[in-house]
Amino acid sequence: MPQTVRGVISRSKKQPVELVDIVIPDPGPGEVVVDITACGVCHTDLTYREGGINDEYPFLLGHEAAGTVESIGPGVTHVAVGDFVILNWRAVCGECRACKRGRPHLCFDTFNATQKMTLTDGTELTPALGIGAFADKTLVHQGQCTKVDPEADPAVAGLLGCGVMAGLGAAINTANIGRDDTVAVIGCGGVGDAAIAGAALVGARTIIAVDTDNRKLDWARSFGATHTINAKELDPVATIQDLTDGFGADVVIDAVGRPETWKQAFYARDLAGTVVLVGVPTPDMTLEMPLVDFFSRGGALKSSWYGDCLPERDFPTLISLYRQGRLPLEKFVSERIGLDAIEDAFHKMHAGEVLRSVVVL
Repeated sequence: MPQTVRGVISRSKKQPVELVDIVIPDPGPGEVVVDITACGVCHTDLTYREGGINDEYPFLLGHEAAGTVESIGPGVTHVAVGDFVILNWRAVCGECRACKRGRPHLCFDTFNATQKMTLTDGTELTPALGIGAFADKTLVHQGQCTKVDPEADPAVAGLLGCGVMAGLGAAINTANIGRDDTVAVIGCGGVGDAAIAGAALVGARTIIAVDTDNRKLDWARSFGATHTINAKELDPVATIQDLTDGFGADVVIDAVGRPETWKQAFYARDLAGTVVLVGVPTPDMTLEMPLVDFFSRGGALKSSWYGDCLPERDFPTLISLYRQGRLPLEKFVSERIGLDAIEDAFHKMHAGEVLRSVVVL
């Protein structure tokens, strides 16, 4: 039987979110109902509310989530009832050209649940990133569930579902940072600090954090930054070069995603160095630079989608490192809130007061 539960929706552009009753259908073929335990408040949810993704309102927000599999539909073999899972928005298809070439982390045809969750009047909801986890329960495709150690704190584990994984993966998977590398990270919110934590985890020699907010720079130090630069006070490019023997960093990660920060990343790297863009630009942003600079400086210019992660490979490993005390994921949780406090959490996030507010159910 379909279930009626609480969920947080965005009904129209730039309007406050609402806590309403929503209807969760029984899982169909390949689908799973997950009882949500915790869900992080990510900037992407705010972008949905602001109309920055598309206009398919109403949205059921929330996607950085962990919970327990409550029921499964026909043909589900990936998870079982009772499994503790992290939800992801990359349910690998196994059939697209990327998957067939052995690159499932780039899957071009990921799955979501086929059925729609609805309001009680039958209005179909668009779940954020195909998940919709600001709710007591949600409906997803089985491939969107990754089983992990049930002893992990759900408020911590769920953050791997988006922002924290994006930053860690940008450092470890996309940039392939190695021991003794010099690294700079521009933008020290949740994604940037996760990139810093990833660089520290793999043994980078120098990790330089760049931001305009001293509070965020303090956070960056707690995740492993060896040096910090307030970009309001110092030229980031010149200072990064000064801190790397005049050469520039081996890897520079742009966790902001603006033309000016990308240019800083480009010119702050060493010759043949790597730039990774993980911050998400808006469609109106453009970039104009001398083409000869791309040729003469060499190296690699990369974009990182979801940290180039493969959830089945990466989530259990990162949870294991967290459980061993080698990866301080718990530091990302700034506060634990209820479903009725999400609008306030958006304001705190926009003001830079928190790394992550986490809804705990």
